[in-house]
Amino acid sequence: MQLISTAFPSGGWIPRLHTSEGADLSPPLQWQGAPAETVSLALILDDPDAPPGLWIHWVLFDLPATLTCLPEGLERSAELDNGARHGSCWGVDQFSRRGYYGPQPPPGPVHHYRFQLSALDCRLGLPAGSTAAEVRQAMEGHVLRQAELIGLYQDGRSA
Repeated sequence: MQLISTAFPSGGWIPRLHTSEGADLSPPLQWQGAPAETVSLALILDDPDAPPGLWIHWVLFDLPATLTCLPEGLERSAELDNGARHGSCWGVDQFSRRGYYGPQPPPGPVHHYRFQLSALDCRLGLPAGSTAAEVRQAMEGHVLRQAELIGLYQDGRSA
């Protein structure tokens, strides 16, 4: 399975538009290669370089298997018209937001932002607002295939 964005290449700089220094819009994403038996998809964006620990920037799950892309600036509502649900994000242990919230690293070294897409053999059926940990736990034993897209960002620097 492959996950790409027209906004930046894998291993490339995330444009300011998709960060808190810009409009904080989710980047457009496209994927291919999900197995035929895929029932739903889950997307988690995290920053493993955050000083307090693994920082969660986006949790989106129960995406229909028929989808192959997400538009730029996806709405942040708890549940989307297609049945997908946003989980809670924007933290390490406590999560106060739903929807996409892009890079906002402190001054210092480059951070690696991991967009992780999983093809699943079921719908998770979790409520909107579920955490990344809850989504990952529910995914156990149901992942058919995964894809990852890495974007870079550093305080004040982007594409």
